[in-house]
Amino acid sequence: MQITKNAVVTLEYTLTDAEGVMIDKSSGDEAFAFIQGIGGIIPGLENALEGKKVDDALSVTIEPDEAYGQRDDSLVAEVPVDRFEGAGEIQEGMQFQTAAEDGSARVVTVMKIEDGVVTVDANHPLAGVTLNFDVKVLGVREASAEELEHGHVHGPGGHEH
Repeated sequence: MQITKNAVVTLEYTLTDAEGVMIDKSSGDEAFAFIQGIGGIIPGLENALEGKKVDDALSVTIEPDEAYGQRDDSLVAEVPVDRFEGAGEIQEGMQFQTAAEDGSARVVTVMKIEDGVVTVDANHPLAGVTLNFDVKVLGVREASAEELEHGHVHGPGGHEH
């Protein structure tokens, strides 16, 4: 079976940046499973996998516009530290969930704390980064009606209910 829309795909991958620094890896018992064509992975990787089958291996470079987008400096803000009341001791690198202007959830990362002001960044940590994937397709099958309804894979590599 080839990878097409609504197929459950299980794969191993190694993700590196443009300098070859490893960002993430998934293999063996930690293989990654997703449903093709519903937005569960970045568009560039999804496009590269279309039509592949079990045992296919590929290396693909994905530019930011087909990954997590370009960095947007307007998503960096300075917030008074008292807005974090009840969050405990704020430290650089901490992440918080907040509401975006459209009401959706947005994760912000604390970049700096200085003079009672917290600088937060709502860009995805990989925004602006060119990504290199080395991928091996381990499995391809049709998604069940329940998986399609829920929008995620059930079982190994997916969501356990």
